[in-house]
Amino acid sequence: MYLHYFIIVVYTIAIVLIFMYALAQLNLLYNYLSSKKKRNTCEKFDLNNPEEVPYITIQLPVFNEMYVMERLLDNIALLDYPKDKLEIQVLDDSTDETVHSTKAHVEKLAATGLDIKHITRTNRVGFKAGALKEGLEIAKGEFIAIFDADFLPKSNWLKRTVPYFKDEEIGVVQTRWGHINRDYSLLTRIQAFALDAHFTLEQVGRNSKGHFINFNGTAGIWRKECIIDAGNWEGDTLTEDLDLSYRAQLKNWKFKYLEDVETPAELPIVISAARSQQFRWNKGGAENFRKMLWRVIKSKNISAKTKVHGLLHLLNSSMFLSIFVVAILSIPMLYIKNEYAHLRDYFYVMSFFIMSTIIFFVCYWFMYKNIYGSGFKKFFGYIGMFFTFFSIAMGFSLHNSIAVIEGHIGKKSEFVRTPKFNIKKFKDNWKNNKYLKKSLSKNVVLEGLLMLYFAFGLYSAFIVGDQGGDFGLFPFHLMLCIGFGYVFFKSLGSKV
Repeated sequence: MYLHYFIIVVYTIAIVLIFMYALAQLNLLYNYLSSKKKRNTCEKFDLNNPEEVPYITIQLPVFNEMYVMERLLDNIALLDYPKDKLEIQVLDDSTDETVHSTKAHVEKLAATGLDIKHITRTNRVGFKAGALKEGLEIAKGEFIAIFDADFLPKSNWLKRTVPYFKDEEIGVVQTRWGHINRDYSLLTRIQAFALDAHFTLEQVGRNSKGHFINFNGTAGIWRKECIIDAGNWEGDTLTEDLDLSYRAQLKNWKFKYLEDVETPAELPIVISAARSQQFRWNKGGAENFRKMLWRVIKSKNISAKTKVHGLLHLLNSSMFLSIFVVAILSIPMLYIKNEYAHLRDYFYVMSFFIMSTIIFFVCYWFMYKNIYGSGFKKFFGYIGMFFTFFSIAMGFSLHNSIAVIEGHIGKKSEFVRTPKFNIKKFKDNWKNNKYLKKSLSKNVVLEGLLMLYFAFGLYSAFIVGDQGGDFGLFPFHLMLCIGFGYVFFKSLGSKV
């Protein structure tokens, strides 16, 4: 009897949470635009003065990276920095034949006078966090730069990042990710769209006002003292980078984000690889919310506004759960709307929350035009990309919601690496990649059923009510049907 009221309450809570997140994004947009009016007046090291050149250690945490190791090592060797102030640690946790090929390549580079070491472990305790921690124990550098295996920093990368550490309060300098295969497929374009929003709107919007941001696991550089002071790397979450970032900022270390320094990398080109990456990021975000919630709330070192932004930041991944709840309940809500006339005023009020979509549309446009340029042609291209992105993002909502729930309840899982491809070199041979999963995700069947469920939602629009149908939710259900259909068929088609 009261089921419809329960559905309404849960639906309303989820809609309001999404709206609150949208308002936070709008505030970040305001911060982002305001930051463009400021001049960067930071004091910097003069790297032309040998006495000011600090010692740098570069850490390369790798695990079974057959297809990209040669490219990674050759690229890192090209970094322009005094050799007597540079050390490179190849932190190799590999369990396959790449251990031997990597060792040989490291020895070849070392013969040129480069201070590069191949470091292996007898176990993988702590996964990436454990490797970084062990490498730190013997690192010579005052500052620690970190690159994942698919990143290709430009030769002047160190010279553009290291100088900012003259400010002794700065613990981290993070750079923006670029995408060398952005236009490879629809999947890579969608991933680039989402990451670009994070690396422009969110990182700049938070950092410009002194709110907490995160080191993104790669393409950044740490002050060694900051890592140690914050408690060092810990492997109890799947996003050790977010964890250490918050512990460092809670101890008053400042982070510097450089939007104008791009570090190119390769996006996953197969949906199974994108799945594993998305699962790790979203579950790790929820784990860190669980770990950091009370530390942030109880902190006396930060403002109330920074606390709010910090908690919303840690809850980023949980928005997928809210979106999934709204999606699932939207069809029952369609029938409730047309069955209970006395609730009409409620639905008029709820229609206001379409503002959430409008806010996201406006916020992401500023990110899009910053990268692609403005003008009518670009704007119409953006409209198509925005709704395509939202559709496919919603198609991932089941998968990501499961990750979020596991993170919040404390269910532990292994660190699953994202397979790398080096698509430029191997081109169409990527299907032979030995690291690809050969089995379908167990969620694929559910995603296929959800595609049919939202197809039923489209049909429902024609049959409810007495006035020839109700099409208010038709566009939403169409996007959901397309999104889950894309994820379902793409997963079946790849067979990985």
